[in-house]
Amino acid sequence: MSDTLLNRRDLDFQLYEALDTESLCERERFAEHSRETFSAVIDTADRIAREQFAPHNSVADKEEPRFEDGKVTMRPEVKTAMDAYAEAGFIAGRYDYELGGMQLPETVMTACNGFFMAANPSTAGYPFLTTAAANVIRTFGSSEQQQQFLEPMLAGRFTGTMALTEPQAGSSLADLRTTATPTDEGHYLIKGAKIYISGGEHELSDNIVNLVLARIRGAPAGVKGISMFIVPKYRLDAEGNPGERNGVELAGLIHKLGYRGTTSTALSFGSDNECHGYLVGEPHEGLKYMFQMMNEARLGVGFGATAIGYRGYLHSLEYARDRRQGRHPSDKDPSSEPIAIIEHADVRRMLLAQKSWMEGAFALCMYGARLMDDSHTAPGEQQRHEARQMLDLLTPVIKAWPSEYGPRANDLAIQVYGGAGYTREYPVEQCWRDNRLNPIHEGTNGIQAMDLLGRKVWQGSGEAIQLLFGAIQRDLEAAEGEQCQQWAYSLSETLQQAGQVTQVLGKALGQESPEKALANASVYLRLFGHITVAWMWLRQANAATAGLTRDPEGDDAAFYRGKLQAAQYFFHWELPTVAQDLVILRNMDDTCFNMRDEWF
Repeated sequence: MSDTLLNRRDLDFQLYEALDTESLCERERFAEHSRETFSAVIDTADRIAREQFAPHNSVADKEEPRFEDGKVTMRPEVKTAMDAYAEAGFIAGRYDYELGGMQLPETVMTACNGFFMAANPSTAGYPFLTTAAANVIRTFGSSEQQQQFLEPMLAGRFTGTMALTEPQAGSSLADLRTTATPTDEGHYLIKGAKIYISGGEHELSDNIVNLVLARIRGAPAGVKGISMFIVPKYRLDAEGNPGERNGVELAGLIHKLGYRGTTSTALSFGSDNECHGYLVGEPHEGLKYMFQMMNEARLGVGFGATAIGYRGYLHSLEYARDRRQGRHPSDKDPSSEPIAIIEHADVRRMLLAQKSWMEGAFALCMYGARLMDDSHTAPGEQQRHEARQMLDLLTPVIKAWPSEYGPRANDLAIQVYGGAGYTREYPVEQCWRDNRLNPIHEGTNGIQAMDLLGRKVWQGSGEAIQLLFGAIQRDLEAAEGEQCQQWAYSLSETLQQAGQVTQVLGKALGQESPEKALANASVYLRLFGHITVAWMWLRQANAATAGLTRDPEGDDAAFYRGKLQAAQYFFHWELPTVAQDLVILRNMDDTCFNMRDEWF
């Protein structure tokens, strides 16, 4: 079985032909980098992922973490892999040189992390959570908090988590009950319970830094009264080292369908021991701070779903080329040799569907990473502003579309294997189980749909969606050749209809109760996502056409033709399916809205 995690040629295509990542080196922050340094870092990520992460992926799935003698125990390979990740500088990779970082673009860091997620999503979860928590402390924490927690987190000595969800509230953060009581010593006493906290307890690091949402006594009701606190597993002594145990207790480990190597915990704060928490930023601003981490996590979820789906696709492609079974329908000779199953048209259909979904999702996630780079380092403030607006609009799509179609791709990978795919002897069943979490965590896809239609589309009087339509229009106009121009026309027609439907929904949201207008939000998200991924495929088709024009019979000719064929699949088989979505949305279909509990 091949140890290929991602298609490196496709990765280079995304970086240097679709996104022109090399041009980032012209910006001051990345001036010391070049395409060669980017490639060297990506090579390192690929190697560590294959050597340290991939080998224990299935083992950690079978031997999930256990709670024994008051501690969480797990396979020792997890810590070895984490240490290798930290020592190579990946936790701090995007940070300033002064903080021990490499000042790498987000685009390159995303590419690197794709290898780790494809190799072993469970182990990769620990450093990814740590990076996201560190970003919050770097942005909103005091200088003292940064000194105490940021440096050891970036070095990998401390790990990080976010603790939002409570048993009685689920995703409804307005209903959280965890409390924070101020003390004369400057800290707060935290009391409450959280559930589904990934990485909330383990022995992989010297300390665990929990970012906890809680209400200060007397705070306003709802989300306006939420504050954020740093709540470490161990309090720090005068030298900044872990000291006595804080009042964060493991109430239980949660046993999951997939992602079994990442501890999922129920945590109790302040039940048997005082739990000290340290206020981050201003009181009652915690949700705003947490959404920085949440939005980063949502982008990570979408890319994780893509990486897992992509690896499942590569496994099934390899299997289809090796597995010999059956003959062509025109071959009536039973003594002839069986053919590789990739020769069967229906197997190619399943492979092509996976390719179109996952390479489309890959392009979308990499585009989102480039928007993040532009939002921080584009040469003009207006460019940075527009990138922030675009990224904010696309975040629910980047989270939800790949996490919807990643598991679908893994399902087809199992089907390509046939009965073998349903067994634990082959890797694709675990890919599906791991990927099935991604439509759920960091805000279910239903929540992403509500966020997109109920809020994101209308922010700034619709500025972001106009920017998006403008960006798509530029690529429509850039299409060359009959094939790409036909696809551009199809996308343009669909985009025009979607714009009209959006106006209808906007009027309904403004004049009627929002419940009816939002009842079909998931349909709108699917429409929006398909249009966005079709745009990604047009961008790829434009780049592939340019590549073939440069060298129609070169070494990359088959790669480029594969891109064009996958684009054709998406435009012929996927984009037309939104016609039903347009009808449902245009007619304000009330089928689901009018259904009643007692009718089920």
